[in-house]
Amino acid sequence: QVQLVESGGGLVQPGGSLRLSCVASGFTFSNYPMYWYRQAPGKEREFIALISSGGGATNYAEAVKGRFTISRDNAKNTVFLQMNSLKPEDTAVYYCSRRLGAVFWGQGTQVTVSS
Repeated sequence: QVQLVESGGGLVQPGGSLRLSCVASGFTFSNYPMYWYRQAPGKEREFIALISSGGGATNYAEAVKGRFTISRDNAKNTVFLQMNSLKPEDTAVYYCSRRLGAVFWGQGTQVTVSS
């Protein structure tokens, strides 16, 4: 069955960096675009970034453009989210998702940006 497992979250000071990973299994990873979303307390889940199946095309939400970078390693069935210049408003649970065909979500990883 499809599984998505995120890791790499944690507590970081404003201005710091984190790199999230999401390991996929149960489907042909290289055939699917992959997404990162986040959900802050009391807010709806929101789109953060998208990467095409081959990795050649990306798209970002305005709130993270220029600070976050999505990438993937199809040989390792893994999608990454490099987050730089983190702000307190980036605090959220971050999820990776496969959205082509049936939609699947990982369990999420908590990112807290605080001094």
